[in-house]
Amino acid sequence: MAPRQERERRVAVVTGASAGIGRAIARAFAQQGWCVALLARGEDGLEGAREDVERLGAEALAIPTDVADQAQVEAAAAQVEAQWGAIDVWVNNAMATIFSDLLAITPEDFRRATEVTYLGAVWGTMSALKRMKARNAGVIVQVGSALAYRSIPLQAPYCGAKAALRGFTDSLRCELAHDASRVRVTMVHLSAFNTPQFEWGRTTLPRRPRPMGTIFQPEIAARAVVWAATHRRRELWVGWPAVQAILGTRVVPGLLDRVLGASAVDGQQTDEPLPRERPDNLWKPVAGDHGAHGRFDDEARTSSAQFWLDTHRGALAAGALALLFAASRAFARRRE
Repeated sequence: MAPRQERERRVAVVTGASAGIGRAIARAFAQQGWCVALLARGEDGLEGAREDVERLGAEALAIPTDVADQAQVEAAAAQVEAQWGAIDVWVNNAMATIFSDLLAITPEDFRRATEVTYLGAVWGTMSALKRMKARNAGVIVQVGSALAYRSIPLQAPYCGAKAALRGFTDSLRCELAHDASRVRVTMVHLSAFNTPQFEWGRTTLPRRPRPMGTIFQPEIAARAVVWAATHRRRELWVGWPAVQAILGTRVVPGLLDRVLGASAVDGQQTDEPLPRERPDNLWKPVAGDHGAHGRFDDEARTSSAQFWLDTHRGALAAGALALLFAASRAFARRRE
């Protein structure tokens, strides 16, 4: 029998953990005492993430990994198992985007963005799944986006990849249901967040990219991912903009095509010209430790009422029933 300490250890793997939402997710798991395996290309950011996790009193394992390479993902999964044993949660978060009109994107760049954002999640899912199915336990969290349902202009590779990931995940759920497997797959669809991607995403635009609409801090996304990993929920939508985009495209998709066509091109750019010699991370990581936040701290919200309400539905329903019962009793007493 395994030692008590080994059986109680909880292990999470986070891809794209060196910066942005992945960095915040790693911290959120560490705050709850999880061992956190950190997968990303940028070694500067990985070292910073490792220090974050250990500063919070948790164990960290930093593994330089390009998730577009299936062999590297599988090797990372094997290394985590060898170090800590069973993987309890695998978070597919790594992504790459291109801010550009479609015809200005080279085929090579389009393929690269798709391989990172879509196939990277597929490879992560496959490596996690074969280990989890063998012991009939574990959770895979796909970090999605409202753009998986409602695409916008200037990000065709990213929107297509997130939509593909949603279709892939639904197919996998059917297979798990057929096998009566206890492995669980959940998807967290996000609104716009203040991350470094707007500083290093490849772009052909004349002005600096920015998140469109209401912006949230990455810690909200991180809390949502940890919540989804530890609660039974098929999907979790984070932020009212995500809810509005997903429901809106189900009801008036054609209208949204025209509205976004008119507003989302300028809405994804600041008034500042793109800096000369601006580096991007499509093919190689940008040097340095960039942390979780981008440069929109002054605009970003630190809380989401929608997220709180969505994750407290049971308590809210119970409270509503209690109020209804009390009101009905009071009404009955008046009639007596």
